[in-house]
Amino acid sequence: MLRSRKVVDARDVAWDDTYDLVVVGAGAAGFPAALNASRHGASAAILEKAAEPGGTMKKSAAWYWIPNNSFMQADGKPDAKDDFIRYCARLARPQAFTDGDHNGLSDWEYEAISTLYDHASTANETLAEMGVFKPLYSPAIPDYHSTIPENTAPYGRTLQVDRGDGEMGKGDVLTDRFVTACERAGIPVLTGHRVDGVVLEDGAVVGVRASVDGSTKHFRARQAVVFATGGFTHDAELRKNFLAAPIVSGCAAPTNEGDFVHIATALGLPLRNMNFAWMCPIPFEVALSGSPYLSGMFSVAGDSMLWVDKYGNRVVNEKTIYNELASSMLLYDPAKLEYPRRLMIQIWDRRAMEGCRATEVEPSTPSRISLDNYGSLIYDDFHVIEGETLDALAGAIEERLAKLAAQTGGFRLDESFRANLPRSIARFNELARTGKDDDFHRGENPIEQIFTGVVPEDNDTGNPTMYPLSEAGPYYAALVCPGTLDTKGGPVTNTNGQVLDADGEPVPGLYAVGNCVANASAQAYWAGGGTIGPYFTFAYLASEHAVQQQRR
Repeated sequence: MLRSRKVVDARDVAWDDTYDLVVVGAGAAGFPAALNASRHGASAAILEKAAEPGGTMKKSAAWYWIPNNSFMQADGKPDAKDDFIRYCARLARPQAFTDGDHNGLSDWEYEAISTLYDHASTANETLAEMGVFKPLYSPAIPDYHSTIPENTAPYGRTLQVDRGDGEMGKGDVLTDRFVTACERAGIPVLTGHRVDGVVLEDGAVVGVRASVDGSTKHFRARQAVVFATGGFTHDAELRKNFLAAPIVSGCAAPTNEGDFVHIATALGLPLRNMNFAWMCPIPFEVALSGSPYLSGMFSVAGDSMLWVDKYGNRVVNEKTIYNELASSMLLYDPAKLEYPRRLMIQIWDRRAMEGCRATEVEPSTPSRISLDNYGSLIYDDFHVIEGETLDALAGAIEERLAKLAAQTGGFRLDESFRANLPRSIARFNELARTGKDDDFHRGENPIEQIFTGVVPEDNDTGNPTMYPLSEAGPYYAALVCPGTLDTKGGPVTNTNGQVLDADGEPVPGLYAVGNCVANASAQAYWAGGGTIGPYFTFAYLASEHAVQQQRR
């Protein structure tokens, strides 16, 4: 074990700084872990690889999911524990779901979800009591799958952050609140510190090694090291080995490179759920550009808009929640030996270009300009393809794909595309005029109508997600691929956040929370804030347990 460069013997180390808790990662899991430890009188420091704190949380809408929260209780909205677990299990492990013991979940998944229910409200209230931020109750926001029978409390679990005027703040506001709280608590947030190794003493993790401006520093942890470093979205080798082939990138923070997965591997720790991710579609060419501001298409903009595959066929509800929409693109055709949805083609008209806007921080296509949280230009419409007629648009798409052949494995439109596209649009228009999508049920899930974004006032279809495409051009298109918000696989932890070895025993001194460890949600994305809310909870539990450990 000690032969790895990522594992250091404490006898070979001279400590640069010492804290009770050393937290690695300044994001949705790292901040609350350090703050709660400080609340108990423990000294803590946060080491962050990036030049700025916040991680992927800073790019988010900052919704967070808290089952059976105090607002729901006061509002008379019951959220029974058994029903909550059934909902989570139905989505996480549909192939194993049963009404029997554990609802088809493994023991550790069941325990994690049960613990989330038991402690999420307390964790949320603790952050509020510490004055980190003020929660906003949002009873009109449904869970992502609010209509299935297993969800008996579909509204009220998703909370938001008050930006100071009673309105919702986003990830930049939440990051600022956490940084300010750390300053009040005297918790140093040390950016530019890449933790690339752990220090062991008698089998226990007692500190970390960090690269800082070309030098090396060692930080001693008297009670615990808590990893909260995010997933492996931006490690190409890990993506290739564990995720589905069509996934080329994602919108996680650029520093999410699987650092803890590599360290855990060096420690010989078992990994779980490495094949799962928080999925979302992403604009393919924007992803290839390597923009650090890449946003997932969490709300696919446009009512007079549809998606087609390489054959020109409409094959999916374009407003399906982003996790399931991206997952639908992983289909493999064994007869044709291809991924027919390796790229999907989003098509819209001038009306949608000029009058539709998505709801997230950075607009998804259709959009001329995308801005970051600070109003800086990220990219223009270089990824948008245009044609005066549908035939001309098809030709332009073919030309663009020819230029991208090296990045797509030679993906190209089928010969039937030009004939099928007008038929697909005609069928879509027929449905849109009635406001009822008999083919794919677009707009029937309540969350789709929230996520559809801004649409022109002339939409009189009775369904704000649908409107007929114009009979005349110009028309626009963009290439869309499946991506990740971030991954959700890694070492296994218990409900105290302790990292477990191959025998299921805790590694002394080592804790981890967030996207860097295996997530009990498996293939599911339960609701808006289904990442941040649980991470607040398990960060709270990990720090509660860590501060009770004897100081070395």
